[in-house]
Amino acid sequence: MHQWLAPLLRGLERWRRLPGVNETTVYQPDLLYMKGRLQEGGTLHVGADGRILEPGAVPEGAHVIRLPGRVLLPGLVNGHSHAFQRLIRGRTEYVAAGHGTDDFWSWREAMYRAAESLTPEEVYTSSRQAFLEMVLAGITAVGEFHYLHHQPDGTPYEDRNELARAVIRAARDVGLRIVLLRVGYARAGFRVPENPRQRRFIEPDVDMFLAAVAELARTTRGDSAVTVGLAPHSVRAVPKEWLTVLAGVRTDMPVHMHVAEQLREVEVCLAEHGRRPVELLEELGVLETRFTAVHAVHVTEDEARMLGEVSAGVCACPSTERNLGDGILAADMLAGQGVRLSLGSDSQALVDLLDEARQLEGHLRLRRLRRAVMDPGTGAVDGLGVRLLELATVNGARSLGLNTGTLEPGTPADFFTVDLNHPSLVGASPTSLLSGIVLGTDKAAVRDVAVDGKFVVRDGLHPRAEETGRAFHTLARRLYP
Repeated sequence: MHQWLAPLLRGLERWRRLPGVNETTVYQPDLLYMKGRLQEGGTLHVGADGRILEPGAVPEGAHVIRLPGRVLLPGLVNGHSHAFQRLIRGRTEYVAAGHGTDDFWSWREAMYRAAESLTPEEVYTSSRQAFLEMVLAGITAVGEFHYLHHQPDGTPYEDRNELARAVIRAARDVGLRIVLLRVGYARAGFRVPENPRQRRFIEPDVDMFLAAVAELARTTRGDSAVTVGLAPHSVRAVPKEWLTVLAGVRTDMPVHMHVAEQLREVEVCLAEHGRRPVELLEELGVLETRFTAVHAVHVTEDEARMLGEVSAGVCACPSTERNLGDGILAADMLAGQGVRLSLGSDSQALVDLLDEARQLEGHLRLRRLRRAVMDPGTGAVDGLGVRLLELATVNGARSLGLNTGTLEPGTPADFFTVDLNHPSLVGASPTSLLSGIVLGTDKAAVRDVAVDGKFVVRDGLHPRAEETGRAFHTLARRLYP
């Protein structure tokens, strides 16, 4: 080794070990949301591993990032997404000639046009656009309910998880944390003939489905921002035999399932099993703490009790439930039974998780004919805002098995900032600010987004936005000339 090089390397090593140098980043917003309240002058300390450190004095040599005029909040968690459906936004908002009406089932046929024609690279392109919109809206983690598995003719790819990997790559390329909820789909329905438009979804048996999930989990362990979950699609798409097997699977993976989104689903479940969907799942032992029922619009109070007794969750997707005419979720009744509520963007009719929270509360106001239905009743001006924000953060993270959704020491530094000078927040007082953000601000007020302590959006800009939009535009024009 050259004589001059050895002391230089020793000096460099000492510099690396100095307290705080290249190890700690300190974020200094005007306001920091911590433990259910906004703190003025609070700072967020983040270690080199992207995890939040104990607060305290700024260590010598730390990298200080000042965020004047910003409030810093925990990153939003999108509990339920079908990313490729971003392609059909605005393209199904009409009644087809000769139909007279439009509903979920006719919308589903229109959705198949996109589902059955995408190549792996196009699945990546469409997913990346949806995920880009998510991070720009302050979402730092997504549960992707993924059911596109095979080639358009139903032939499996050599790698059965090729399309899942395309979706994961899309999320990571825009900086989003992802839980890939790999879907099991066995049939078109009870006494329903095979639907050729579902060929990309169908797995031949439950063992092959579980093997594909295990393989995907094994090969994604190297990225801490990627995890995998189980997702039997619904009681109409998965027979009782599959559910019995899945109930016996011992794993810490989250389990998500479409449940009682449509009245027809309930009626068919009664015809096949003599039980309503949640009743059937309870009888088979599927319900447990790691289980999340997506939608659960048409459940009874007894079914809500069954979910609450095991601390299961319900992921509400109000923008999609409204768009598809599904119905209004009885969120107050579910919460009253101890059900953990979270939020999802589902069909990407729009991507704004705080607006999902507003819609959940707003739909209830129309149904109950009163205001502040989800308010915890503490008398606090920001009580409703805190509760709705928890649905979009900590509850969503718990549903996906993530240690995010808060800004507690030891957790990943996933956060976003809001511009306090945005027109939608002008005039807000300290006591009303949080409710103003949750219930009244525009997503354009989101300025910075970080995952694992690293910015993926800065000052409202994402470095891959132009490229992503251009590729998506080309794809959309190919499918819909």
